[in-house]
Amino acid sequence: MRKPRSYTALEDLGRIRLSRYFAFRDFLGSEIGNFHQISSIPDDPDLAVKAGQALAENLLDPLVETFGPIDIRSAYRAPNLNHFGATQVKPQKCAANPKNYAGHIWDRRDVTGRMGACASVSIPWFARRYAEGRDWRDLAWWLWDHLDFHEVYFFPNTAAFNLTWREAPRKRILSYIRPKGLLASPDHPSPRDRAAHYADFPAFRGIEYPR
Repeated sequence: MRKPRSYTALEDLGRIRLSRYFAFRDFLGSEIGNFHQISSIPDDPDLAVKAGQALAENLLDPLVETFGPIDIRSAYRAPNLNHFGATQVKPQKCAANPKNYAGHIWDRRDVTGRMGACASVSIPWFARRYAEGRDWRDLAWWLWDHLDFHEVYFFPNTAAFNLTWREAPRKRILSYIRPKGLLASPDHPSPRDRAAHYADFPAFRGIEYPR
């Protein structure tokens, strides 16, 4: 598939379904792009669609099935838009392009050749409880135990988090919420009573997609 060079071609790209709950157009929004009038169109639509499909099927759809509707705050970014956000927007809103390959930049593989995709997600079901004082780590431990992600990075606003799928994931959770830094990784010990932190969460509902 070529990079869209007309409105109708971009419309067709947006209609491509990535999973039960998401189409490609659900991930094209950008406040930075809208405000500064910078388009965000993938150079390699085939790779972007393939990576986005893996993100949606493996990570996002199970969230919707379990918690109900989720908010996508930021997802796909074209390299030119991400570079602008990393170099021209203050305070800095985006990591440098090489760090976002196979992250927010879905149509570039990372330095090791892995495909990947990232979306910034907020879960209204949990955000209400977080606003009332619930510990963000309750959701973090649920994610650790139920989803095969590459990386999760939490933010203070609504306990939103960057959720990244990648080939050969290393799986770790980090946070800008106190206590900041690394919460969990394969080499970092985690509590044995993790399930007690989310005992009142809805029952997990995954989706099996035919292959």
